[in-house]
Amino acid sequence: MCSSDQLRPKRSADAGFQVCEKRDRDWRFNRDLYFAVGEMWSWIDKRPWTDEQWQEYALEPGLRTYAAYYDNTVAGYYELRRDHEDGVEIAYFGLLPEFVGCGFGGALLTSAIEQAWRMSPSRVWVHTCNRDHPQALANYQARGMKIYKVEEK
Repeated sequence: MCSSDQLRPKRSADAGFQVCEKRDRDWRFNRDLYFAVGEMWSWIDKRPWTDEQWQEYALEPGLRTYAAYYDNTVAGYYELRRDHEDGVEIAYFGLLPEFVGCGFGGALLTSAIEQAWRMSPSRVWVHTCNRDHPQALANYQARGMKIYKVEEK
C-alpha cells in the first residue's frame, strides 16, 4: 500500500474489541503471542530462538507491538517494523485460536494499517504465505493492499 487513501477500513461493531500499543516492552509478550497465534499455522521462523534473541528483537527501536483485547482478554496482536527503505512492515499479525472466525481480523488489520501510516512511511507492506490463515490474502486485499511480488519455493 503506497498511500493511506488506499485503505478500506473495517471496524468491529462489538465494543468489547479494542487494540492498544504495548508501550511497556516485554519480549515474553512478543514470544508468547508468536507461539500462540502461529501454532495453528505452523509458523516456524522464530521457533528455535533463544530468550536472548527474543529480548534483542523486542527491544529493536523500529519495532512496535500492539495487542488486541476482547473484554480485557488478549485476543491477538500485531508487530510493526520500520524497514530500511522508509517503509513499515506488518511483521506479524494474527488472532488467538479462540478468536479466529469472530469477525475481528478485518478490524485488527485496519488498526495495523492505520498505525503503520502514523509512522509516516513511504509504504506499508506485509508478507503472507501458505503458513497463514487461508483468508489472510483476501483480508489484506479487502483492506486495499495490492500484491507486489509472488515467490514460489
